[in-house]
Amino acid sequence: MIKEDCIFCKLANKIIPAEFIYESDNFVAFPDANPKVEGHTLIVPKSHSVNLMDMPATLGRELLEAIKFVGEMKIKEGFQGFNIIQNNFPAAGQVVMHSHIHLLPRKEGDGVRMLV
Repeated sequence: MIKEDCIFCKLANKIIPAEFIYESDNFVAFPDANPKVEGHTLIVPKSHSVNLMDMPATLGRELLEAIKFVGEMKIKEGFQGFNIIQNNFPAAGQVVMHSHIHLLPRKEGDGVRMLV
């Protein structure tokens, strides 16, 4: 299902042009418009779901494959690791109300600090 007023639905379904670095039957990945670090990438389902709680569990394997593909791509680009962040509900920092994963490539000594 595509939600007409959802920016990620429009991007993931090519209603608005985007530069995909990955695409499968149910997911796309593209650079974040406001990157927190170099190479910051979003992995987004094509079908609308508000957050992880709303996403069908049947998509779990394909989501993991997308994360691994993008992560391996970033390692080949010279990054030394990556963080995966997924915010659920506004209290946890979710701004766009469409499920998405942030993949943040990392390098030793990059100065980026995580909460955990």
